[in-house]
Amino acid sequence: MAQIKITLVNSPIGRIPAQRKTVKALGLGKLNSSVVKEGAPAILGMVNSISHLVKVEEA
Repeated sequence: MAQIKITLVNSPIGRIPAQRKTVKALGLGKLNSSVVKEGAPAILGMVNSISHLVKVEEA
């Protein structure tokens, strides 16, 4: 599977709790923090649910 780089570009403050928990579960904390994850279906589904908060690139 391909590696993807996920970067938090918008704040989860004021979002519904499920979206905040998804941000934390991906390992993102502060703005502009990034993580590299496998492009597994579970990870892609999490990214899709918070797509308005993150930027995704191939790593």
